[in-house]
Amino acid sequence: MWNSFSFNMALMIFGVVIAALSQIILKKAAMKHYDTWLKQYLNAPVIIAYFIFFVSSFCSVIALKVLPLSLMPVWNSSSYFFVTLFAYLVMGEKPNRRKLAGLGVILVGIVIFSLPL
Repeated sequence: MWNSFSFNMALMIFGVVIAALSQIILKKAAMKHYDTWLKQYLNAPVIIAYFIFFVSSFCSVIALKVLPLSLMPVWNSSSYFFVTLFAYLVMGEKPNRRKLAGLGVILVGIVIFSLPL
């Protein structure tokens, strides 16, 4: 199971999704006002977000033991979709038409690249 293509593909995509979530956590933390410079960087949301980034990197390293390296950049580009989705769901940010068109191009590229030849 650990060496299966499907499991490692799911692990890589999970890593991309949680990395996007951690970016939203960092943005929410950056929007708050802190009393001191140190509290701005050493607070619970920032520490949790960087821990999630670490877990995301760990997932990628584990997945790359089985998956071809050429898959990583393509599927990492799906993070634009997940960041936009989480920004809409968590922060209420509505993407404009240009951003949606760009996301569409990215998703079409991922689908085309992932088709078996």
